[in-house]
Amino acid sequence: MAAARMNVPAITVICGYQKTGQYKGHEVDIEEVFLRAGYIGSGGITVDELANMADNAVRSPGVCAGMGTANTMHIVAEALGFTLPGAAPVLALSEKMMDNARAAGKRIVEMVWDDLKPRDVLTPAAFRNAVIAVLSVSGSINAVKHLQAIASEAGVDIDLYEMFDQCARITPLLAAIRPNGEGTIAQFEEAGGALMLMKRLEPLLDKSALTVTGRTVGDILHGVETFASETIGTLETPLSRRPAINIVKGSLLPGGGIVRLGGTEERTMKFSGPAQIFHSRDEAIAAINNNEIRKGSVVILRGLGVRGGPGMAMTSAVVFALDGAHLIDDVAVITEGQLSGLVNKGLVVGEASPEAAEGGPLGLVEDGDMIHIDVEQRRVDLDVPEDVLEQRRAQERKFGVKAPRGWLAIYQSCASPVHEGAVLRPEGY
Repeated sequence: MAAARMNVPAITVICGYQKTGQYKGHEVDIEEVFLRAGYIGSGGITVDELANMADNAVRSPGVCAGMGTANTMHIVAEALGFTLPGAAPVLALSEKMMDNARAAGKRIVEMVWDDLKPRDVLTPAAFRNAVIAVLSVSGSINAVKHLQAIASEAGVDIDLYEMFDQCARITPLLAAIRPNGEGTIAQFEEAGGALMLMKRLEPLLDKSALTVTGRTVGDILHGVETFASETIGTLETPLSRRPAINIVKGSLLPGGGIVRLGGTEERTMKFSGPAQIFHSRDEAIAAINNNEIRKGSVVILRGLGVRGGPGMAMTSAVVFALDGAHLIDDVAVITEGQLSGLVNKGLVVGEASPEAAEGGPLGLVEDGDMIHIDVEQRRVDLDVPEDVLEQRRAQERKFGVKAPRGWLAIYQSCASPVHEGAVLRPEGY
């Protein structure tokens, strides 16, 4: 975002992912730690056991070792053409990581001489390539708002929600890396990483897009040789043709929400149930631990969005706690908050917009209201008569926390909705 805003020569250096290990004879990584943390409330694991697992799962510095937000954004950087080819992903502190950093240092000097700037690279074609890459690995849904924010700062007038929606219809799943399957990020790197992924996706990509190398995507991919891999599939034989990331809208979410369904397992595509509303992560987790969540309900987390937070609250722990309580397949979740890139369980609608704090329909929902979710139709609807909603609109309803002063108050008053990238937009900007 900063590079796009300032538009001075810049290049992304990919940092590495953590080394993982074994615990009780099984491969474990940080995803397993997050998941098992949700089992503490139900007695499925003790704190000491979780600590021992964590010691074995995270064995070096680095980002989460899975297709979480960091590794997704590393793939995004390469697909955007904003890093050197073959850089993503990479093991933390490895020789390859250091070689990449040195090569990037050399290249940035050349870019200054060539006057190659971020906005030369960050074109609509580049964003479309990045979207296709994210969809093909069922990347973190956080990539949607991050890409929209980057586009906004670059002055590129595109709607990433619309782009994801359209590209999802033509992009199959080529790699199922944890949490989307049993593949590991190390196996993905060994299989050729983002560069091999893009080679497999070549017929879908815009090869005219320029990269920080000064060459086009087509020029780079022309020299890439493919090889057989069990980790990265092909367009002809993908792991799944079900859209991995789905943009859903409707009467409850006119701005949109995001459902991640990447993987080969059967997933719930339709759900109807009464709303069960919570206004904080802790409140929802307490209800889970006290057996107060009703099977068949739609768990709503509101007042936690960009302005309500302020800043989007992390609500992944609620999903993990529902999984730990064996409820994840018996309820649906709609949250204004953000989700870890390691969340891919159940029917969860993340980043719901517009948020209640901005007067969105979510603020009109009351416990027991019927909500209908249909991912295939890409809809989330509130089943309440209009005359009842009019009565509720006449009532004063406040959500979230009011920042009293300082930078947080400035952010709260200027941040755009999440479906517009949650970027700062002062009045008149």
